[in-house]
Amino acid sequence: MLDTFSNAELKHVNVQPRSGTAADTVVTRDDYADAVTEITSWDGYAKSPLHALQNLSNAMELGAIFYKDEGTRFGLGSFKALGGSYAGLRVIQRELSKKLGKEISARDVRKRIYADDVASITLVSATDGNHGKSLSWGAQRFGAPCHIYIHRDVSEPRAQAMRDFGATVIRVDGDYDASVDAARNDANENGWFVVSDTSWEGYTQPPVDVMAGYGVMTKEIFEQMDTAPTHVFIQCGCGGLAAGVAASFRQLWGEAAPQIVIVEPELAPCLFETAKAGKKTDVVVQEETLMAGLSVGEPSGIAWQILSEEASDYVTIPETLIAPAMRLLARPIGNDPKVVAGESAIAGLAALMAGAQHTSLRDALRLTNQSRVLLIGSEGATDPAIYEALVNG
Repeated sequence: MLDTFSNAELKHVNVQPRSGTAADTVVTRDDYADAVTEITSWDGYAKSPLHALQNLSNAMELGAIFYKDEGTRFGLGSFKALGGSYAGLRVIQRELSKKLGKEISARDVRKRIYADDVASITLVSATDGNHGKSLSWGAQRFGAPCHIYIHRDVSEPRAQAMRDFGATVIRVDGDYDASVDAARNDANENGWFVVSDTSWEGYTQPPVDVMAGYGVMTKEIFEQMDTAPTHVFIQCGCGGLAAGVAASFRQLWGEAAPQIVIVEPELAPCLFETAKAGKKTDVVVQEETLMAGLSVGEPSGIAWQILSEEASDYVTIPETLIAPAMRLLARPIGNDPKVVAGESAIAGLAALMAGAQHTSLRDALRLTNQSRVLLIGSEGATDPAIYEALVNG
């Protein structure tokens, strides 16, 4: 199985991060702290596990590999449970405060104190699955109507999961970026409120709230690790997850913060091309990747503000590595823990496995037998049928 990764061709670009203060100013320490206080008070909150894959790290001649498993988060199967639902809550809180002319707390919303008013606030988003599921779950908890836009290639089980949380699901005949446009246009026409994990000109607050929600995960990692990892290999769609993690780790670990390696599908390399160009650059997604949550052609502007100062390496991976990486976690080396990881969760692992076995790329990424690498396992089997087909096919 390891030969699959050693034979893979990866694209890599190394850049010199810009100097700046984005890690402290785009999502502030108070933003993260408020999100942590709120989300950890929710019913069902529990830390997600951080697995040590020691046999795998030995095979790769690395010091350690850690895998943060978000597949158990709030029973929703992904890290998105921390972002979309919290951002939706913050939208409701802000809109209620405007409408009622007084400060409404998040607790007031959670306790359904203003249920009739919340029922008039419709939340809207586009999704490949996980963000929409999180928003649907949150909207149902808080009592708000929710409309979710999906593109033509989102699987029906993922769509049904959102319907099960009470969302109205609208399928768009186009790709993810087309569903973003449709959600935004319909929201403008109907007076609905977009809760997106990506930003655009004039729209930044909900994406900041989404990234702040991810601070729950990074704070857990900070508490679960004795020292900072040397590297984080982290997957990117629009860049919100990577930016939220990078900024939080800079705040938590300061100068000891890890090297950030951005990993994308070769079919949707918007951050890779942005890094090469040195400015926000869109790409046209000609073919959908199996890593559904990463099939994005337009990077988030505020995410790029952070990543341009925090990330040094950008890697793209081929589709051929997806199933082998999922199988490697499902059937691990030696007594490493078994992990159920969905298609979008394994990008960082796939890039690490291939990079560690290519001498030139290993050197370029500064991987040694002392490296302590963190992987963010962003989802479990969010579509069980697809998971079974890839792991056992």
